Amino acid sequence: MRSCSRHTGADLTGCAGFNDKIAVFVCASVALLAPREAVAMHLADGILPARWCLVWTLLASPFVFWAWRQFDARRLRDGRHAPLVAMVGAAVFAVSCMPVPIPIIGSCSHPCGTGLAAILVGPQLTVLITTVALLIQALFLAHGGLTTLGADVLSMGIVGGYAGFAIFRVMRGAGFGVVAAAFFAGVGSDWATYAATAFELTVGLHGLRSLGAIFGGLCLAFAPTQLPLGLLEGAVTAGALSFLRRRRASVFSQLTGVATEEP
Repeated sequence: MRSCSRHTGADLTGCAGFNDKIAVFVCASVALLAPREAVAMHLADGILPARWCLVWTLLASPFVFWAWRQFDARRLRDGRHAPLVAMVGAAVFAVSCMPVPIPIIGSCSHPCGTGLAAILVGPQLTVLITTVALLIQALFLAHGGLTTLGADVLSMGIVGGYAGFAIFRVMRGAGFGVVAAAFFAGVGSDWATYAATAFELTVGLHGLRSLGAIFGGLCLAFAPTQLPLGLLEGAVTAGALSFLRRRRASVFSQLTGVATEEP
């Protein structure tokens, strides 16, 4: 059998092309299989002990069940409600898929969008929206985990959603305008989410170390990325509500219960 070196020019071209394909395949395989820095978000499988995964899941489950009942009841009363919830859910899914790496602890921060969702559709449906978004991210994007889904829902959907809604309502009741109340609701929702996440990590992983020291250290680790992200999320929340009031006044009033002529 002759070697490639004895082939004609045309033969050499074909042989070289085949070898190039092999080289490209090998390089692509190495690139795909080589270890690289993770940009995973939320709490992944294996981070928390199994007993704490169970605790957070049990705590989150009643909220998710209640949220589903609320959604089903509203959908039956008004057929336009389901598309609206789906639209808000798509926004939460997209916003919470934007990772910002945290160098110290090897995880990622990200905006949440639950403050805006809670203002528009209420904190109950925000829990349902968050659950669906986190489940899809865990299954198809490797963000978060299935065993830690309850913990992630608790921090982002329940704590974040109810905190944002409460801040918005309290500030409106105190006489603040819609834009200012929405800004602080977005900021508070984001920061409350990460405080809850730090607490979940603390109680699950502190061992013999001080709870306060571990919690403080985790909050400091999140601070460089999450403090500015929270302010940015507040600005986005305020801007989104302001835009909705200008362009869709009737929808704005229906969702927020705020008359368009109010400040």
